[in-house]
Amino acid sequence: MLDPVTERHYRDLAGWIALRHAASAWRVFGVHGAQGSGKSTAVRLLQQQLAADHGLRVATLALDDFYLPRAARQALAAKVHPLLVTRGVPGTHEVSLGVATIDRLLRLKPGETLPLPRFSKADDDRLPADATDPVTGPIDLVLFEGWCVGTPAQTASELAAPVNALEETEDADGRWRTWVNARLATDYRAWFAWIDALIVLQVPDFDCVRRWRWQQEQETARAAGATGAGLMSEPQLERFLQHYQRLTLHALRTLPAQADVQVILRRDHGIDEMRFRSR
Repeated sequence: MLDPVTERHYRDLAGWIALRHAASAWRVFGVHGAQGSGKSTAVRLLQQQLAADHGLRVATLALDDFYLPRAARQALAAKVHPLLVTRGVPGTHEVSLGVATIDRLLRLKPGETLPLPRFSKADDDRLPADATDPVTGPIDLVLFEGWCVGTPAQTASELAAPVNALEETEDADGRWRTWVNARLATDYRAWFAWIDALIVLQVPDFDCVRRWRWQQEQETARAAGATGAGLMSEPQLERFLQHYQRLTLHALRTLPAQADVQVILRRDHGIDEMRFRSR
């Protein structure tokens, strides 16, 4: 159950989205947040509020569900760089599928259905199409969430120095991060161009990302009664997060100035305040 303050914030945010939709015909709202920031929860709450309070039909998309299948990432790793076998960074998603999915969602006719892609993190692979529930049209709004949604590419000078041990030892020549950045500047820029407004869950720092993501891993294990299969140990998670660290830090620096809404998070994961930017 939500505390009253958090519930009020999400009700206010849902009201803002509904107003922007009505006044400006905005239909795709990006929700950016680092790993463990609570994007999935935020999107679920917004979807519920938008339906209950404003009568809007909302589809939700997660960037994570567009990861390339494991075999495709293995082929990419062999062709471009070994680090690309690990899901997460730009270049490890099927961008063309993401663009086509948003386009089709916005054009669904009454009664027309569209199955959405789903990715199993436990299996590190995409689920078959018949394993997911389809969305039925028409759709008023799309909430598109992801850890790097809306993030701009870095400059060449920003790519020069490694940000962690993974980059220092396994990407010493910068080939991996340069290739990833090029994808962000091209394919992903076109994907993110569908976003009419960007909502940013602003985390305090990368230490919070580490702590919250580890808590998330433990909660997943408890909920599933897991024996360890498909889940990461703390050292494994630390290595995994180093794939994300560069662009997470870049987003923390750059997105506050670009966001239409900032949801400022405290270290206890609560919402401190929301800041709305007028256009």
